[in-house]
Amino acid sequence: MQKIPSVDLSDFLSDNPYKKQKFINEIGKAYEDIGFVALKGHFLSDLLVDSLYAEIKNFFNLPIAIKHTYELDNGGQRGYISFGKESAKGRKEGDLKEFWHFGQYVENNPKLKAEYPENVIVNELPNFNTIGKKTYKQLEKTGIYVLRALALFLELDEHYFDNFVKNGNSILRPIHYPPILEEPKNAVRAAAHGDINLITLLMGAQGKGLQVQNHDGDWIDAMAQPDELVINVGDMLSRLTNNKLKSTIHRVVNPPKENWGTSRYSIPFFLHPISEM
Repeated sequence: MQKIPSVDLSDFLSDNPYKKQKFINEIGKAYEDIGFVALKGHFLSDLLVDSLYAEIKNFFNLPIAIKHTYELDNGGQRGYISFGKESAKGRKEGDLKEFWHFGQYVENNPKLKAEYPENVIVNELPNFNTIGKKTYKQLEKTGIYVLRALALFLELDEHYFDNFVKNGNSILRPIHYPPILEEPKNAVRAAAHGDINLITLLMGAQGKGLQVQNHDGDWIDAMAQPDELVINVGDMLSRLTNNKLKSTIHRVVNPPKENWGTSRYSIPFFLHPISEM
């Protein structure tokens, strides 16, 4: 397999049982084979996507002193995480990125509200948190429908995952990979890793950079069209299905030297369950 399969969520949402089953079969087989798909027909509007990119670029362009005021002592669960702080399991070198964390907006569950840190409000950008919350909700909604399709593929009740992911400890992570100013010392934008959560929904995989390791050990480019999300299986879902659905190792490589002077942005949504799962 030299590219990731493409599927359309509108098939699953249609009243046509043939189209719905076709989507279930396609996404299930893709997650058995390589663990990644490109998905169109999701709930993000072009306007919302453009607004989010504008807001996160505004944030990452703030002076570093201001950004550091949003780096809190909460284990990196919410707010700003500065450049080079995160490294992949087994790596000493920090990844060449800075990022932000939006967390769950808990509804009607005081126990979970007390369990999760509060989201951090950016005072300099009045629309930043509003746009972040809207994006969070639409990606979460998309993820729930993907899990419903996978539940049917696994011959479970369609709503098997619903109560596990409602108010789940999910994270929206806008990432900025700044321009590379000098030869990196054994560091890449994101070293090879697997995700720990149920599924990850990724915005911003339109250019080269994200790579997926197939069953033969080859690295292939995981590129999506502008209207597509890249969605992959995480370790929790792989474990739940006894590895029937694959949590695939992936990475973000450094660009060719002639493109070192450019920033890259990507925005993964890590869909997590509630802790009881």
